[in-house]
Amino acid sequence: MTTVIDAVRLPDPYPYYATLVAERPLAFDAVLGAWVACDAAAVRAVLTADCLRVRPAVEPVPGGIVGTPAGEVFGDLVRMTDGPLQQHLKSVVVDALGHLDPAHTAGLAAERTRECLAAGGQPPYEELMFAVPARVVAALCGLDRGLDAEAARLTGDFVQCIPASAGPEQYRAASRAAARLRELLGPGIEKGEDGTGLLAELVRAARRAAWPRTAALLANAVGFLSQTFDATAGLIGNSLLALARGAQAPTRAAAEALVREVARHDAPVQNTRRFAAGALRHGGAEIAPGEQVLVVLAAANRDPAANPDPHAFRPGRPDPAVFTFGAAAHRCPGESLAVTVAAAVLTELLAAGADLARLPAEPAYRPLANARIPVL
Repeated sequence: MTTVIDAVRLPDPYPYYATLVAERPLAFDAVLGAWVACDAAAVRAVLTADCLRVRPAVEPVPGGIVGTPAGEVFGDLVRMTDGPLQQHLKSVVVDALGHLDPAHTAGLAAERTRECLAAGGQPPYEELMFAVPARVVAALCGLDRGLDAEAARLTGDFVQCIPASAGPEQYRAASRAAARLRELLGPGIEKGEDGTGLLAELVRAARRAAWPRTAALLANAVGFLSQTFDATAGLIGNSLLALARGAQAPTRAAAEALVREVARHDAPVQNTRRFAAGALRHGGAEIAPGEQVLVVLAAANRDPAANPDPHAFRPGRPDPAVFTFGAAAHRCPGESLAVTVAAAVLTELLAAGADLARLPAEPAYRPLANARIPVL
């Protein structure tokens, strides 16, 4: 029997999601031991509910990394925390990202893409999907002369601590990576407002917001890299498949429109979780304290109540409802950065004459519970 977790890796999960939207918009799944929110109304209610948290109250940090560098970073990430302090710190992160120059970011992504393609032959899609975005963010943070490539590799190790399926080996690798990433990024934070790039903007934003804790700034500098990793890889990979299936992106602007529609139509992040600290009632359902909710963002994106003709792939559609980047307190602040990087990678690939028709018609997908990343 297909579960919502299995669906992430199906060649086409969307008919299954459409059935859930129509028949079980918010229902308890005994197999998963969790409520499952699927239609746009339920997903919106869950994402905006003050009584739901991003981590279980009894385990704010995964037990396997408590007291380690990875645990220290994890515990300060705005993505993984809740409450007034989280919102204060998130305002700092949003302010810093808002000062990025999209043209400079796109130029870095184009340059890193050309470096990947310089050897010729079949494009190294895995490197383009994972390493290029991480290297771009590392460069924005002031890491160059090969340190951007090291940071990309370390980021791949650090994100292993995030899935619930992580074990001791992944926790050890994540902790080593977190320690080294703090070494690499720390000097940029220490330079403060005298520095340049994204880390200097983070320090300036902290000053403007009267944010006092340097350690939390450093943790979220690591967060710039970690949140880029799987999500942007899926965004690039699924965009490449859209192009292989006949979508057009003759200009950078068209590539950005295509990427934004891919984020809705074939979401790189298919689901996320919330944990009830208090009761939530929605429709006829009542979620009790201590229960968890699997929030199927990809299903809500295809809800006809949110997007007319939702199964049509239509770049440039007016005012789309896109749940992929979340909502409310935990809406992803890196949406524009991810779209800019992904569009630049696509544009450079097309300019280099990459034969996307050689991509698999029905690719396998990485065995992840929430990220839809094709194996190319």
